[in-house]
Parts: sequence; structure tokens; C-alpha cells
Amino acid sequence: MEKALLDKNIEVANEEDLHITWRVFAKEVKEVCCVAGPMVTVNASTFFLQTITLMMVGHLGKLAQSSTGIAISLCAVTGFSVIFGMATALETLCGQAYGAKQYKKFGVQIYTGIFCLLLCCLPLCVLWLNLGKLLVLLGQDPIIAHEAGKFAVCLIPSLFGYAILQALVRYYLMQSLIIPLLLPSSFTICFHIAFCWTMVFKSGMGRFGGAFAIGASYWLNVILLALYMKFSDSCAKTRVPISMELFQGTGEFFRFAIPSAIMACLQWWSYELTTLLAGLLPNPQLETSILAVCVSMNITIYSIPESIGSAASARVSNALGAGCPQAARVSALCSRILATCEALIVSSIVFASRNVLGNVFSNEPDVLEYVTKIAPLLVVSVFVDSLQGTLTGIARGSGWQHIGAYVNFGTYYIVGIPLAAILGFWVDMRGIGLWIGITTGTLCQVIVLLIIISCTDWMKEVCSLLSRIPCQFILKFDARSFYF
Repeated sequence: MEKALLDKNIEVANEEDLHITWRVFAKEVKEVCCVAGPMVTVNASTFFLQTITLMMVGHLGKLAQSSTGIAISLCAVTGFSVIFGMATALETLCGQAYGAKQYKKFGVQIYTGIFCLLLCCLPLCVLWLNLGKLLVLLGQDPIIAHEAGKFAVCLIPSLFGYAILQALVRYYLMQSLIIPLLLPSSFTICFHIAFCWTMVFKSGMGRFGGAFAIGASYWLNVILLALYMKFSDSCAKTRVPISMELFQGTGEFFRFAIPSAIMACLQWWSYELTTLLAGLLPNPQLETSILAVCVSMNITIYSIPESIGSAASARVSNALGAGCPQAARVSALCSRILATCEALIVSSIVFASRNVLGNVFSNEPDVLEYVTKIAPLLVVSVFVDSLQGTLTGIARGSGWQHIGAYVNFGTYYIVGIPLAAILGFWVDMRGIGLWIGITTGTLCQVIVLLIIISCTDWMKEVCSLLSRIPCQFILKFDARSFYF
């Protein structure tokens, strides 16, 4: 009986596939843009805070810039990337639960995510306390390593705020409640610019004031989002009281969070490893500063494709949870088209401003000259990163984190990093060679993910959810019902 019903549903779905019109396509483009546009500011409020700090600290001298750059890079590798990766598991769990109208489960999963993320912060803090010694063991300049270690200690309060913030962002994102995310994030960025400038240049704390400013800004954003969730009527159906139920979902959370963290970290770590390799080149202060500028530039711009990816993740996961495979397919297609358009526009802007990019990060003549030289390569990396950010979002919404982990390992650690080392050291292309290698790894990642997504059978993806969320799960198989 169940098999006959499933076969009938598949037949209906195949018929519906022929009736997806331009109206549906245009509607989905609008939906993705409505989420992705405001999410640029939201993502910038998390990614851009560190870049703003590095910009200001960079004007304190090469030592301050290089030590702060490597500290932020290592903290991203050992802390922020882990928390971010684990938090993306909520995009799969909460997005599909919301699509299936399991609102209580949605709320409980958010609390479970916050608890698990805070728990994971504890061992990461121990690592940050010893980061300076770790850098010395990795062969970094002792002076740079010592200063970077002290900066990392000052960043510890920001890690806990970042963990809660990432869970709260998913709470709003998976419900497409973007305005409640946009307003606190916009206020946080404005606050951080003024507060960081005060802490770096006026408080006498120098670069360490920048670290405390990052933490203060994260916690401010958390407080504003939590207050809105507590008192707003728009959060009523997913707002549940904190109970012991949150511990029951820890196993399910970690089943998705661990591969999610591996997927995100393998990619994030590859860029930070490139920065570390730059520290082993001749003139390490210059090479490290340049790679830090390149990474910071990519992180800054990455907030745009990450926003499209976040929108794609929400739309795809909601569609799968609602039992609409064609809606998921259209969402994935529209997101890829928007990502391509965005990549062309942003990379063109970077190329046009190649002669002034360095002035944003430093006032050292040799740094400015080097940034101008590497700018054309940075344009290519911006283009492929724009595509990669969106494709990764589609993978998260579909629950393919384990596949993404394998893809990232192969493209970055079998192709990208070895090629970077060969070009940077053996061919003696130095920082330019390192960046060519890592950009090649990203390009390979984009190609593989495009092939996987293009060959996906969305019907099978919907049917696979039956084993995990059987309650209230209704196979609709009508893409138009998802939109209209």
C-alpha cells in the first residue's frame, strides 16, 4: 500500500515537473533575493568585524598588522571555523523541521545547538591560551608569535558570544525572518566601527583593544536578537520554554554538526594554512601581511555569496521539509544563477579598484605595491569564491555535509595546498604562488559541487527525509503549492 502511494506521488511529481513556469522561476528569484539582500549585512556583522579590526590595527605598523593578522587567522582556524561549521547543522535540522511545520522541534533544536556549541567552546579556549607557544613550534617568528598569542587570549570572550550568535542567526534565517536579523546587525556594525576605533587609538590598549571590541560587538548582537525572540509575536510559534528536551537532541545535532564542522573547517583551514606558509617565506612580515590582506579581502566579499548561500540553504531545506522536490530544484537553480551574476559584478569591481585596495589595509609602500601586483589574481579568487559560497549553502540545506567534507578534503588538500607549496617555495613565486594554489583548489571544489548538484534527484532527497521526520510530513510534490 505504501509503495503504491509512493509510486503514485512520484508519477505526480514527474507530471508537475513539466508545468514549472517562468512565473514560478521569477517568484523564486524574488524570494532568494529578499533573503539574500538583507543577509549581506547580517553576515558582514559577523565576518566583517574582524576585518575592520585588522584594518585599524594595520595602521599601527607591520608588527601589529602581522601579529594581529596571524592571530585572527589562527583563531579562525582553531575556534571560529569550528563553531561556524557546527552551527550550520541547524540549517539542515531546523530548516527541514520548519518546512515540515514541526515548530516545537524547531525551537528545541535551537536550544540544543546553543548548549552544544557553548560546550565545544571550552576546549577551544584552552587551545587559545597556548596559541603563542603553538606558533613558535610551527616555526613562526618568535616576536610575531608572542604578540599573536596575547591577542588570542583577549579574543576568548568573543568565542562564546559568536557561538550563541551563530545559533540565533539560524533561528531567524530558517524562518525567513530577515528584518529582525538586519536591524541588530546594522546597529552592531556601526557600534563596532566607533568602539573599535576608540579602543585601538584612544584607550591606550592598541591592538588588544581591537580584540575586546570584537567580543563586545558579538555580545551586543546576541542580546538584541535574544530580546527580539523573547518578546516578538513573529517568534511565537517557534518560541518554546527551555526544558530537559534539549539534551535529547544532542546526538542528532552532533551527527550533523561533526561533518558540518569538518566541511567548513577543511575549507577555512586551507586559507589559514596558506597564511602560515607565508610566514616561512623570506621577509615573513611582508608576505604574512599580504596573505592576511588577501584572506581579509576574500572574507569581506564572501559575505555576499554566503548570503545567497544562506538564502539557498533556507529555501532548499524548507522545500525538502515541506515535501516539495521541484521547489528545492528551482531554488537551487535560481541560487546558482544569482551567484554567477554576483560573481561577475563583484570581481569586476575588485579589478577596477585594484590600484587602491592596499590603502584600505595598510600605509606601508611595499605592502601597497605588492597588493597591486597580486590584485588580478585576487579577482579570480573572488569570482570562484562567489560561486563556492552559494553551492556550499545548497549542500547545507540538503544535508550533504558528509559529501562536502570529502569534496573539500580532495580539492584543497590533495590539489590546492600541495600546488601552493610547490609554486610558493620550489618555483619561488612566494606569496603569489601560494595564492594561485589555493585558488586552484577552490576552482576544483566549485566544479565538483556543480556536478553533484546538477545530477541530484530531488525526489530521492525528499523521500530520504521520511525516516527522520515522519510525523506531520506530507508529500506535496507540487512546486507551485510551495510558492503560492
